[in-house]
Amino acid sequence: MDRSWISTTKPGDPKYLAGVRHFVNFVVKNSQLVSKLPCPCYICHNLMHHRVDEILKHLNKWAFDRTYTRWIWHGEPKEISSTSSSTKHDVPEDYMDEGDRLDDLLREAASSAPEKPEIFESLVHDSETPLYAGSKHSKLSSVLRLYNMKAGNGWSDKSFTQLLEFLKELLPDDNVLPKGTYEAKKILCKMGLQYEKIHACPKDCALFRNEHESLKTCPVCNASRYKKKQGVPAKVLWYFPIIPRFKRTFSNAEDAKNLTWHKNGRLDDWKLRHPADSPQWRFIDDKFENFKKEERNLRLALSTDGMNPFGSLSSTHSTWLVILVTYNLPPVLCMKGKYMMLSMIISGPKQPGNDIDVYLTPLVENLILLWEKGVDVYDAHRNENFNMRALLFTTIQDYPAYGNLSGHTVKGKTACPICEDGTEGKWLSAFGKMVFMEYRHYLPVDHPYLFEKVKNIQITFGKKKEHKDAIPSKGYKKCSVLWRLPYWIFLFVRHSLDVMHIEKNVCDSVIGTLLNIPGKTKDGVKARADLKELGIREEISGLKKSVGF
Repeated sequence: MDRSWISTTKPGDPKYLAGVRHFVNFVVKNSQLVSKLPCPCYICHNLMHHRVDEILKHLNKWAFDRTYTRWIWHGEPKEISSTSSSTKHDVPEDYMDEGDRLDDLLREAASSAPEKPEIFESLVHDSETPLYAGSKHSKLSSVLRLYNMKAGNGWSDKSFTQLLEFLKELLPDDNVLPKGTYEAKKILCKMGLQYEKIHACPKDCALFRNEHESLKTCPVCNASRYKKKQGVPAKVLWYFPIIPRFKRTFSNAEDAKNLTWHKNGRLDDWKLRHPADSPQWRFIDDKFENFKKEERNLRLALSTDGMNPFGSLSSTHSTWLVILVTYNLPPVLCMKGKYMMLSMIISGPKQPGNDIDVYLTPLVENLILLWEKGVDVYDAHRNENFNMRALLFTTIQDYPAYGNLSGHTVKGKTACPICEDGTEGKWLSAFGKMVFMEYRHYLPVDHPYLFEKVKNIQITFGKKKEHKDAIPSKGYKKCSVLWRLPYWIFLFVRHSLDVMHIEKNVCDSVIGTLLNIPGKTKDGVKARADLKELGIREEISGLKKSVGF
């Protein structure tokens, strides 16, 4: 049917009503049993989802969106001309992503904040306002493209302001380009995903949320919630809710397609290249068949470590980051910064240590929701809604953080959370360090990580002396908050060690000792004394270390 009725008729006209009936029939035929679909009336702009009967009421009341002549949001394939495809090769991919996906971003912005329609209306207005009279670019798309270039090339705010000022002089006088970085950010911040600032006890006892949200002192240690200046929190957890961010990932057709790589693009030849090739991945598929049926369900890794935002060489401040990695993606993508999701920032100045469970609680609650019920997500690649679930596959951390997440002590004679009391450590009196000579116990493949040992451990979090003194000095110190995940008890490998520090430290020690590098070698007077005490290489243990080679 000719679609000229979209631009030449209005509600009530017989031709308009016939066109609407044709559209509704097309929608029903291609809906793939989806209950709610984008509404193409000029009020909703395909950004709001309604039932078919509600869409029909909207179209009878308000006009059909005149710009929507190819029904790509209702099952019709997109047209890709040779001109547009050649243009895409001329512009770097990083610059094309956001500008070309403006409709997707607007759709996601509408669904992310339905309770604030004025924000959405402002975004739609900016997306329809031309940069200047006769321009094919809108105000919003221009700012988005320019800011994407700024972020991709690491431009400073000052240099970006200078660029905007110069461009504003070059363009016609009636242009609506912002004058500086601040104005550009005000336009784009409406499209950003929400975050939560959760106040925390300065001694890491509790978060001021849920039933504690209105308190002014910690419910555990009575420490003040604020600094000396009223209203300034003593400590803050920045939480970036993960569910809206996963929804936005699936709103990009290319990303949505990549998230099924583990099922449709992986070479399954029983060689270990990716976590999808691991026995644990196959075990999860066999154990949770309903989870396996939906190939778009996510398998995640949680990584955490401390950093100093004020100077990389100083250890006086420690802010901890919690990052999620999506293992559905291929190896070339899953560890790229674009796909690593920052979910938490735990402010310093001191690290949370054993009390990290307090801060992980909001994230674990979201992970439980994603496992037990899931959330409805729009897949832009398949043009359909589906129920997305997620599973925490493993954690990635260095050895000290391993103790924080697992709840087992990683110091002293029983420093191995797997061997536990079977760990055989020896104390070197000269070096003043614990070493583990029997480094391999040849544990059986089905060695249990017993939940029974930790499920009844009850401790009070926080840095108060009486709380810290009550924590065991060896073995398990707590029942980790991760045990709240229903599937956690079934996983083979719950915690994975970051090999970067291990490889670097071992390599430095070996090379430093072989080349006798000052300050790096481990062959010294103390080492010779410990060799003598252990009865190893007695022919050199009594010799003093010579200078030079």
